[in-house]
Amino acid sequence: MAQHSFLLVCIFLSISSILYFGQTEATSIESLVPRSLYDSIFIHKDNTACPANGFYTYESFVQATRRFPRFGGVGSPETRRLEVAAFLAQISHETTGGWATAPDGPYAWGLCFKEEVSPQSSYCDSSNTQWPCFPNKTYQGRGPIQLSWNYNYGPAGRALGFDGLKNPETVSTNSVIAFQTALWFWMTPQSPKPSCHDVMIGRYQPTKVDLAANRTGGFGLTTNIINGGLECGIPGDGRVNDRIGYFQRYTGLFKVASGPNLDCENQRPFA
Repeated sequence: MAQHSFLLVCIFLSISSILYFGQTEATSIESLVPRSLYDSIFIHKDNTACPANGFYTYESFVQATRRFPRFGGVGSPETRRLEVAAFLAQISHETTGGWATAPDGPYAWGLCFKEEVSPQSSYCDSSNTQWPCFPNKTYQGRGPIQLSWNYNYGPAGRALGFDGLKNPETVSTNSVIAFQTALWFWMTPQSPKPSCHDVMIGRYQPTKVDLAANRTGGFGLTTNIINGGLECGIPGDGRVNDRIGYFQRYTGLFKVASGPNLDCENQRPFA
């Protein structure tokens, strides 16, 4: 009888452990970002002055995250909130409609745009034969992360189930896919770059090359991953400061510390 009781206890504990650890990997995004918080973050996204008004709905955001259950689902509650705050800050800068004297401040105007305004090129890297550009298609910034270049549209589309090279405009017409492309970019390492996700959950392990380039973990490194070639290694860059401004506002709303290494002015961009 004692052996049977012991066996039952072991089975119970095993099931409990499975359920517990399953929850740590699949925290519902609605519990981290309830609709009320989403609306408080993106106060003006549906302002008539914003070209993307009505596009970036809460429902689309939630649906998109279900394809990436590890987003906001790994680590302590503080780590999860910090990662989500960082992601939302970066997409807010990429789509910002704010200005210094804007109503409610410059960091209340995220998700104002869904497509790059006046692109300077077609963003076609013709030397990339793995992801060749489709005739008469352009790959300018679209969606929350402003996905750009054929070498990003191609693999993003393959991962998400649409033809990113033939139909890049899908990113600015389908709001779920738009959010998914941003999450794909956030979650996917592209060597030698780590993923933004790994950086924000503390899983990033810098190489000797990274250490020599001062690429230390923190929000600033996600900026380097996203647009370091244009923004990092520059003291007081306004674009970097805008990203930080959004991040600090959002960490306040999420009630979590923003952590160290917020900028990338002393980091060398990735090669």
